[in-house]
Amino acid sequence: MPNSMTGYGKSRLESDAFTQVWEVRAVNSRFLDLKWRLPLFLRPSEPALEKVVREAVARGRLEIHLEFTPKRADMWKARLDTGLAGAMLDELAAFAKEREVPFAPDINRLLSLSHLWQEEAVEPDPNLFVTLADGLRQALADFNEARAREGAALAEDLLARFATLKSWRDAIDALTPTVKAEKLDQLVERITTVLEKAGVEPTQDRLLQETAILADKLDVSEEMTRLAGHLERLEGLVRDGGEIGKKLDFLIQEAFREINTCGNKAQNLDISRLVVDFKAELEKVREQVQNLE
Repeated sequence: MPNSMTGYGKSRLESDAFTQVWEVRAVNSRFLDLKWRLPLFLRPSEPALEKVVREAVARGRLEIHLEFTPKRADMWKARLDTGLAGAMLDELAAFAKEREVPFAPDINRLLSLSHLWQEEAVEPDPNLFVTLADGLRQALADFNEARAREGAALAEDLLARFATLKSWRDAIDALTPTVKAEKLDQLVERITTVLEKAGVEPTQDRLLQETAILADKLDVSEEMTRLAGHLERLEGLVRDGGEIGKKLDFLIQEAFREINTCGNKAQNLDISRLVVDFKAELEKVREQVQNLE
């Protein structure tokens, strides 16, 4: 069965040094589009982490978040923005001097000014990337399980819709010979009437020529054959699974082309109604297919 492009996965791994919590969310997209939310110290590792993601996912817009929490105090590094802090103190000193008031800054108050501090995690061990990549793989595995469940539900829905489309295609195919015969009889009757009014004896050759032209215009056998083939192929792809989204989308476009041609040629109210229902259902199929990898 195919995989859905939407889903959610999570993993949590703990060690003596740190805790890592990965979250993966995805919505549909034509290509693989990654949006990272990582600690600053891990930003240079994004290309390597992307390779890990591509091992598990082919399409979709993914948001990947890592919550990294060191457990030891020596694993945190705090950096004071000394430039901004100094400028603030200088400004206050100048303000106090201008108003001739004593100024004795309490440096400890800087601890409460969070915007002056940047927290940085220190790498807990030399194998950090390997450990984080393992956590990401586990989150992606959980994510793929969710996608597989949703993909199975989508596949079941699509197979039911294909069965409906096949029944309507068969109904159109069954009606076309009768419609064709009726239109040919009407044409022969009209030609005969016109020629008789003009005082001209209708010839068999002329009638055969006109009916042959109309028969060719009304003939939808090739379109019906191709449409049946497209529906069989669509069903086969869904049952086989894998990365089928783009193939399904292309085949649906071809199916639309064939059913549109049938609707243009049909010239019959019953067939036109079936064509409208077919196209509406095929559009629902296309919407569902957009969610498949």
